[in-house]
Amino acid sequence: MYNRISREAVTLIIVMAASFLTPFMGSSVNLAIPSIGAEFGGDTFLLSWVITAYLLSSTAFLLPFGRLADIVGKKKIFLIGISFFSVSTVMLALAWSMWTLIFFRICQGVASSMIFSTGIAIVSLVYPPEKRGRAMGLNVAVVYLGLSLGPVVGGGLNHYFGWRSIFAVTAAISVFALALALWRLKGEWKGAQDEPFDTAGSLGYVLAMAALLYGFSSAAETEWAKYVFGLGLLLFLFFLYYERRQPYPILNLGLFRRNVVFLFSNLAAMINYSATFAVGFLLSLYLQIVKGYDSQMAGMVLLAQPLLMAAFSPFAGRLSDRTEPRIVASLGMGLCTLGLLLFIFLTEVTPLWLVMANLGMIGLGFALFASPNNNAIMGAVEKQYYGVASSILSSMRLVGQTVSMAIVTLLLSAGNTGVEKGSDQLLLTSSRTAFLIFTVISAAGILASLARGKVNAAE
Repeated sequence: MYNRISREAVTLIIVMAASFLTPFMGSSVNLAIPSIGAEFGGDTFLLSWVITAYLLSSTAFLLPFGRLADIVGKKKIFLIGISFFSVSTVMLALAWSMWTLIFFRICQGVASSMIFSTGIAIVSLVYPPEKRGRAMGLNVAVVYLGLSLGPVVGGGLNHYFGWRSIFAVTAAISVFALALALWRLKGEWKGAQDEPFDTAGSLGYVLAMAALLYGFSSAAETEWAKYVFGLGLLLFLFFLYYERRQPYPILNLGLFRRNVVFLFSNLAAMINYSATFAVGFLLSLYLQIVKGYDSQMAGMVLLAQPLLMAAFSPFAGRLSDRTEPRIVASLGMGLCTLGLLLFIFLTEVTPLWLVMANLGMIGLGFALFASPNNNAIMGAVEKQYYGVASSILSSMRLVGQTVSMAIVTLLLSAGNTGVEKGSDQLLLTSSRTAFLIFTVISAAGILASLARGKVNAAE
């Protein structure tokens, strides 16, 4: 039997290994889309579903699995999630058609929701409040390490061994994480083991979120997407009405009504991802179409942001253990806002070093924001709600990412902006408009971050 300190370290390593998988997978697969299209012959819309299917399924199932984890045990759901992720990733490497690829990406998203909804909760339960921020920082750092290595490793694997090798390597990492978890992850964590699971509410939430996110993200591609979005909105409103009357809901609305820190910290998280997630996508187009760099060079430039995130996230987490998270997080949001503001003035002659320096500033800002904000969210609820709180935080991240990409998609579509040579000025115009919108959104996030109040004093 190992002592508490070693148990903390082992648990954190296991959660970090699992947390590395999904961002590495996502950033790697983006580079494989052209190769997948060349093999299976899918059009652009169908190929986009290789990304969208994962995003929708992981978001839709987060909250139900978070609640289920509080009832049956977080370790159990975590282990099932890694197992299902391993199997679905192996099947992706063996996919024989575009439709099977999309199906197993949906399965992979469901598995990821089990990991997302329990990982942070387990770390929060194992670590005491005075050390939780540092642990959060290390976990956030490994997420950005996955984002950083994804384009480099994934691009190399795709180039030399084909797109299937990306899934094969990811499957190997997930099997390692599963073996380590089965071997050393001890104990179980149940916060609501005597309470029933809200099956009807879970089904309503899954349908509502799937319709909302699909309708919003596909508005620029299909005419009837707006009707799907409207249906999703109605379903979500009905879901909230239904949940208010349940004794054991999957979404405890009281967490928002009676908890200012929890409410505004989650709002700040959604705003931050809405303002920053699509930056890499826009700059990838800018560097290749406007500046004329190849994909490898563009990927190296874009590394400036996630590398700074990974380097400073542990420091930010430790800092939030000693001072108020709202101060550190709000400073980080301010740096993100400044970086987005400077990108409004992007031109075809902007020096490359200036682009990298500004990306680095946004990366530093995001590092200062994310770990303290996560620390504030988990510190604002009782242990019995850790599973749901972790799920809500992950949902805010994924919803924010979807909103960010939807804004860019709508702007590119409205401006008839292509992704071929000769679209330089149209792309610059659309990009500057997007950065203007993101700057305004991020500025609002500073207010949400400051409005949360004190956290450490309460603990």
